[in-house]
Amino acid sequence: MKELRLMKGNEAVAEAAIRAGADGYFGYPITPQTEVIEYLFAEKPYERTGMVVLQAESEVAAINMVYGGASCGKKVMTSSSSPGISLKQEGISYIAGAELPCLIVNVVRSGPGLGTIQPAQSDYFQSTKGGGHGDYRLIVLAPASVQEMFDFVDLGFELAFKYLNPVLILSDGVIGQMMEKVELSEQKPRLSDEEIIKRCPWATTGKTPNRERNIITSLNLIPEIQEKHVEKLHQKYLKIQNNEVRFEKIQCDDAEYLLVAYGASARICQKTVDNARDKGIKLGLLRPITLFPFPSTAINEMSKQVKGILTVEMSLGQMVEDVRLAVNGNVKVEHFGRVGGMIPSPDEVLLALKQQIIGG
Repeated sequence: MKELRLMKGNEAVAEAAIRAGADGYFGYPITPQTEVIEYLFAEKPYERTGMVVLQAESEVAAINMVYGGASCGKKVMTSSSSPGISLKQEGISYIAGAELPCLIVNVVRSGPGLGTIQPAQSDYFQSTKGGGHGDYRLIVLAPASVQEMFDFVDLGFELAFKYLNPVLILSDGVIGQMMEKVELSEQKPRLSDEEIIKRCPWATTGKTPNRERNIITSLNLIPEIQEKHVEKLHQKYLKIQNNEVRFEKIQCDDAEYLLVAYGASARICQKTVDNARDKGIKLGLLRPITLFPFPSTAINEMSKQVKGILTVEMSLGQMVEDVRLAVNGNVKVEHFGRVGGMIPSPDEVLLALKQQIIGG
């Protein structure tokens, strides 16, 4: 019998981490994602699976603990909200440069600066373009439901270990705080040290008579070697782009106009699509599930079918740049968004579509 539970998005992330067989969580409280670490402490996962949960002294400490755990081949993660993720950027760049798997969750709040604790989607650039220093990319998953908050934890770990790359779940204060019914998966066992050695021959599991020690670093002082390393990373990102694009199409078969939105904005846009069709407007929605790799090909194909595209984001317009690149001038692309923690309504989106696309 399926196990169902009513949960917040943040709680779903925490429960999913335990059930995914995670070895460790290292974090620091910050609204609106504090329920992640609160839930983990309340559930005492060490007693359930042996999973370690530690509140670090800072976000900087937390991401470096993730670096250490990932170096040992452990399944480790952290979570935070916008300013906290900014503090983690140096460590994230180190982890990407060292080619280590880990999971990071960002429950976005509105900025810049401390801003407000209300939801936003203004961390898109930071998430999809690197965020920290150097030529690196994160695999970025954008959940639009509490169920996906749960499901994307296990998926995130799978992708992280498949490509030896950090994976970011880019959520927001709406999805993190809302409550929905969640179908829980079965408990996965944590890997033993022996299983980790077999699965992760690159990990720092110690030197024995049967194997040499591994050294984990992102430091290459010889330019020729560093160039080869960065090019190797680039080839990995191209492979990810070829193999891991995920998106959802809603009422796109006969669409004459298209909305592109992710996360909470996509939920709002689903209602906009229904309202528009009630008024005789053939509107569809394309929801990117992976923000990197971005569904550029699917959007380009839709641009050859529709008369115009409106992106909807809780920002001043960030994803719209990737949509315009994907469309490549085939059709008009405009942006509508609310900022400062304000959430657009379906009627506002429909009005913007009429003003900027249909009537433009």
